Amino acid sequence: MLDILIIGAGPAGLMAADRLSSQGLSVCLVDQMPSVARKFLMAGRGGLNLTHSEPLDQLLTRYREAEPRLAPMIRSFTPDDLRAWCTELGQETFVGSSGRIFPTAMKASPLLRALLARLSSRGVEVRLRTKLVDLPASGGATVKTAEGATETIPARAILLALGGASWPRLGSDADWVSLLSQVGVAQRRLRPANCGFYINWSAILKDRFAGTPLKRVQLSLGDVSHKGEAVISERGLEGGVVYALSAEIRDAIEAKGDVTLHVDLRPDLTAEALHQRLEAGPGKQSMATFLKKRAGLTSAEASLLRETGDALPRDPDALARLIKALPLVTHSPYPIDRAISSAGGVSMDELTDGLMVQMRPGLFLAGEMLDWEAPTGGYLLQACFATGYRAAEGISQYLNQPTATEAAT
Repeated sequence: MLDILIIGAGPAGLMAADRLSSQGLSVCLVDQMPSVARKFLMAGRGGLNLTHSEPLDQLLTRYREAEPRLAPMIRSFTPDDLRAWCTELGQETFVGSSGRIFPTAMKASPLLRALLARLSSRGVEVRLRTKLVDLPASGGATVKTAEGATETIPARAILLALGGASWPRLGSDADWVSLLSQVGVAQRRLRPANCGFYINWSAILKDRFAGTPLKRVQLSLGDVSHKGEAVISERGLEGGVVYALSAEIRDAIEAKGDVTLHVDLRPDLTAEALHQRLEAGPGKQSMATFLKKRAGLTSAEASLLRETGDALPRDPDALARLIKALPLVTHSPYPIDRAISSAGGVSMDELTDGLMVQMRPGLFLAGEMLDWEAPTGGYLLQACFATGYRAAEGISQYLNQPTATEAAT
């Protein structure tokens, strides 16, 4: 009988396969897509932000409510451990100016090729276009093959690493939700994370400025704020600074309905300094020209000021306040299939410390299936790799347990 069946060939599943195959265990890796790690490869197109170099205690806070459960796993497989693992595979890494960590190759494919070559050398079987359809109580996993046939694959342990619900066209379609519900595993509803938010832009703003970046702005929701870049889209607002606040914005919308965000278009200037620049007034200049010359605002940013629906104030103090705290109302996050990641999933209270489902011995879970979320910046992949590593440890311990007969002798 096969030792371990891993279903889901993303970062968590691949890490577990690497760890378990290194112990001489027989591993079969199954994925429903025509090739492995499709979302990982997509992430790599932008440089593959693997993890982050900030102090570990600070890094752990990025996981919000899930920190108490994730912290031991990430301490067992830290960002330094992830970098060392990449080096073992012949892929050096470096720390960028923002503290984010990238492979020197700046893409995912060399790392993935090296890992797949190592798995192949250890005899790991990879079965593609093979989809999980059932987890029978009698054991094993029932899959539908590329030819449309169903078969039950027996294994001493099963790891599900099927991802969340974002980017379903890359394989994370969350079909496992109903399957695990039938098994009786408690879950929290999957919701979009690291996503944009709908804003009812005027037709003029959408037509002229959709796709325009807003460089170095500060976005605030109540007392929480972040600086970074945003992007105006036809639907609303997205980009790094929005993603950094997406959990708070989403939760506020769910609690209150419409939410007012505030954008500081010139966070590098105090309101007083901005007031002084605007004090002379536009004179014979157009307001757009005046705002560009005196406040450094782009055409898109000047147009944003008009989205309040009111005429722009001529009073320099009022105009400075508007530039420093432009109100934008959002009513909904983008759909989960447009999100970078998802929140929610299987409650970790359902799992042992080794990530085994308590009510189903021999069944393990890892990656984005679990109920945690994190901002972009390397935190997502770090937790996926770390939970895959922890699940592998849990599986190894489970398989090494003495049988009832052995325990009795």
